[in-house]
Amino acid sequence: MPILHQIDPVAVALGPLKIHWYGLMYLLGFGVAWWLGRRRVRAGRLPGVDDNGFGDLMFYAMLGVVLGGRIGYVLFYDFGTFLQDPLMLFKVWEGGMSFHGGLLGVLVAGAWWSRRQRLHFFDTVDFVAPLVPAGLGFGRLGNYIGGELWGKPTQGTAFEGWGVVFPRALPQPFASMDAATLKAQFDAGLLDAFARHPSQLYQASLEGVAMFAALVWYSRRPRPRYAVSGLFALLYGSFRFLVEFVREPDAQLGYLAFGWVTMGQVLSTPLILLGLFWLWKSRTSPTLMPSLSPAPSGHPLPPGERGKHGA
Repeated sequence: MPILHQIDPVAVALGPLKIHWYGLMYLLGFGVAWWLGRRRVRAGRLPGVDDNGFGDLMFYAMLGVVLGGRIGYVLFYDFGTFLQDPLMLFKVWEGGMSFHGGLLGVLVAGAWWSRRQRLHFFDTVDFVAPLVPAGLGFGRLGNYIGGELWGKPTQGTAFEGWGVVFPRALPQPFASMDAATLKAQFDAGLLDAFARHPSQLYQASLEGVAMFAALVWYSRRPRPRYAVSGLFALLYGSFRFLVEFVREPDAQLGYLAFGWVTMGQVLSTPLILLGLFWLWKSRTSPTLMPSLSPAPSGHPLPPGERGKHGA
C-alpha cells in the first residue's frame, strides 16, 4: 500500500535560521567517516600518518566533496543553465550536487595530500574508500526526507500498490494543496496512482548499508593495492546503474539514448570498468602492511620506511 510523504525537511527552525535534515545528514556522514578513519589510523593502516595528518586529509576531502559535487552537477546535469547564467554555480542553496563530481573532487584532494605525505596515491584511496558509504547512505536519507530525487511511478507496473506519494512530484491541483487537504485526498485513495519508487531508500540501502558492510569487512585486514578501491568502484557503479532503472531521470536531461539510458548510468559505467581493472591489477600489486609507529605530524616518513610491502 502506498504511503504519503509528509516529512518536514527542516529539522530546526530558529526564526529566520533553518537547519535542514539534508545538511545534518552530511554532518552525520562526515562524523562516521572521521570516527572510522581515526580508528584505522590508530591501528596503523596508513603508516606514517597520525591524527593531525588524517585531520588534514578529511578537511581536503570535505572540500573536494562540496566543490567537486557542485561543479560536477553543473557540468554533468545542468550545463545549459550554466551557459545562460554562470553565477548559478554559486547558488548552492537552490540544490544540485553530483556524486560523480564529488568523487572526482575527493580524488584530486587525495592526490594532493598523498603527494605532500609521500604516500602512494592508491594507498590513500584504498584507505578512504571504506569511509565513504556512510556519507552516501546518510545523503540518500536526506534526499528522501527532503522529498527529492524520487523514483518512477509504480502505477501500471509489477510494483503497483507499492511506493511513496511525493507531494512535490504531484500535478496540479494536488501540488498546490495544503498538507491537511492533501492527506484527506490520500486517505480517499485519490493519490494512489501517483505513487513512486522510493529510489532514495534503495540507494541508501545499497550504496550506504550494503557497501559499508562489504568494504569494512573486506578491508578488515590488509589487501593488495587497488583491491579496496576496485571493490568500491565496482559496487557503487553497479548499484547506481541498477537503481537508475527505477529512478526518475533529471527533467532537464531526460533519457540520453534508447529510451532508458540516463546520465547516472553513463557516468557509472566507467566506474564499473575501472573497478574490474583495479581488482585485476591488485593481483600482482604489493600490500601496505600496518605500522603502529607514525611519524610526528608534518614530518612524514620516507617512502622506504612506510611499513613493509609484500606480494
